Amino acid sequence: MIDKLAFVHPDAKIGNNVTIGPWSYIGADVEIGDDTWVSSHVVIKGPSVIGKGNRFFQFSSIGEECQDKKYAGEPTTLIMGDNNIIRENVTIHRGTIQDNSETRIGSNNLLMAYVHIAHDCVLGDNIIMANNASIAGHVHVGDWAILGGMTGVHQFVHIGAHAFTAGSSTIFQDVPPFVMAAGSPAIPRGLNAEGLKRRGFTKETQHAIRRTYKSLYRKNLTIEEALAEITEDAETDEYVKGMVDFINGSSRGIIR
Repeated sequence: MIDKLAFVHPDAKIGNNVTIGPWSYIGADVEIGDDTWVSSHVVIKGPSVIGKGNRFFQFSSIGEECQDKKYAGEPTTLIMGDNNIIRENVTIHRGTIQDNSETRIGSNNLLMAYVHIAHDCVLGDNIIMANNASIAGHVHVGDWAILGGMTGVHQFVHIGAHAFTAGSSTIFQDVPPFVMAAGSPAIPRGLNAEGLKRRGFTKETQHAIRRTYKSLYRKNLTIEEALAEITEDAETDEYVKGMVDFINGSSRGIIR
């Protein structure tokens, strides 16, 4: 199922039931898992490890060298999970030795047209990045996050699980889990309440997360005061604890 007009390097490892379209290029040190579909005019370079059931649309560039000027040709890696949809003109770059030497993409993500994933980024699972959303180097994006079209994320920023950014937002600081962000620079705009409902969170957890948001953003408290106020919920609800851990681990500070 490899088109005669495609180039697949002899050292590439191609799984079962893989389709590779005409004029696509698969380089050395590339592994592609079973049931993956590669359209025409796709470039995948390595070292890259691609999981199963992924779909790559035309003109996407995967596993290319990064654009960091410190990069000096070291053999860094891209690792991608399963069942991701990579739309037209998406670019995903490998890592650098200044971090963990790898860019990592989870599973079941949708990266729409013209999305850019820079070096050393870490994406979880079930993420949606709309058209032209771009994340700079070393950015982490948690599970189920949604980045609106043309969102731009500064290097080293962390986006929490279930967070949401509005279109054309510019993110300079960390966005805690479940928080909606909008603007340039982005500021908090409420909770991703619809996401909480759709993903089946219990009413008790939803109420605990709302209380946490109010302490962080509605009561004019310092971060330290807000964290002290939500200690009880953090002890009884794993998702509130996750928000507290995210804030305590923030190196850039959270949006306020």
